[in-house]
Amino acid sequence: MGALTGLKVLDLSRILAGPFCTQMLADLGAEVWKIEPPKGDDTRSWGPPFLEPAEPAGWKLGAGGESAYYLSANRGKKSVVVNLKDPRGQALVRALAAQADVLVENYKTGDLARYGLDYPTLARINPRLVYLSITGYGHSGPRAQEPGYDVAIQGLIGIMSLTGEPEGPPMRVPVAWVDLMTGMTGAIAVLAALLERERSGQGQHIDLALFDTGLSAMANLAQSYLVSGVNPTRLGNAHPQIVPYGAFEASDGWFMLTVGNDEQYRRTCEAIGHLELWEDQRFRSNQGRVCHRAVLLPQLEAIFKSRPRAHWLGALQRAGVPATPVNSLAEAFAEPQAQARRMRVETEHPTLGLIPLIGSPLSHFSRTPAQIQSPPPLLGEHTLEVLARVLGLSREEVDGLEAAGVVRQNQQKK
Repeated sequence: MGALTGLKVLDLSRILAGPFCTQMLADLGAEVWKIEPPKGDDTRSWGPPFLEPAEPAGWKLGAGGESAYYLSANRGKKSVVVNLKDPRGQALVRALAAQADVLVENYKTGDLARYGLDYPTLARINPRLVYLSITGYGHSGPRAQEPGYDVAIQGLIGIMSLTGEPEGPPMRVPVAWVDLMTGMTGAIAVLAALLERERSGQGQHIDLALFDTGLSAMANLAQSYLVSGVNPTRLGNAHPQIVPYGAFEASDGWFMLTVGNDEQYRRTCEAIGHLELWEDQRFRSNQGRVCHRAVLLPQLEAIFKSRPRAHWLGALQRAGVPATPVNSLAEAFAEPQAQARRMRVETEHPTLGLIPLIGSPLSHFSRTPAQIQSPPPLLGEHTLEVLARVLGLSREEVDGLEAAGVVRQNQQKK
């Protein structure tokens, strides 16, 4: 039993922000009906890498099968293929919405109204429905009709102007950072609306924008601009308000050093055998170190290049100073901490056998931890199950709808 067991989520979202939101809800026990078009979620074709069935039972990397991208955001859901361009498909989804607690969609502003699947229409059918719309720019403002993509939003909100080396070009965050932040924010919004529904008995519409989420996540940098009126600049791995803070190169590799206060700086100087860098009055306070970073950092860089990374990490960790290696993903998943926290898990897939998945950070509740309810579904794997169990359709009725091009079932599961 998960914390959200019994919650029914109708998922009309695609790509990442919406699916990441509904995956979190699924991990927590919600039943998520993932409505897909006949061709499937676009991310099913985003690759390589893809996992394909292998003989004997197991998986291999190949040119088709299930994409790693799709697998990253869709575990625990039930795939129901419905053609929304057909009025009969629209009616099926409206019937599911009447049974749902939550609907999540990320269509362009106004698109679902054409199908009778917009919030005003569905709220008349199900007044308790919590309806989350995720768009690039929200349902108001001059950009409301524009499609929103993570990289475009990253350019617009300023994060790219601050990412990269000082003399280099602007850089995006390699993962779809705004999409993921919006997915998490969406899950919080849904849970807040459900809690309010307990008091009022009413659902509501949530208008959530990637732009708003990304700009708010600029946090201290955005607030610094609002306070000072001065645009921050790129500092590479350095921090605009803390020194020393960032990546340093040892004789055999890179590590991160995070000195959060003056006492940690004193212990750093002691650990590396250079107390003169503490005794220098220019460096005694964080404000002084920030103002004199151009003097201090070259001295630290020269010191750190003189010994191997393991030496510095050991000395700094013994001194209680936050310091970590700059890992590859292979090294990150091999970390004992990742293993202890179950951040790599395995689950049985219906065609691929045992597959690896990223673990959930919500798996450490004392009574109702998040857990993988089921693997990412095959396209149309649950069309018959959901339409029969939730809407009461017979196999013959579902087969007839499939023959008419309204729905699609997974042939491997028929």
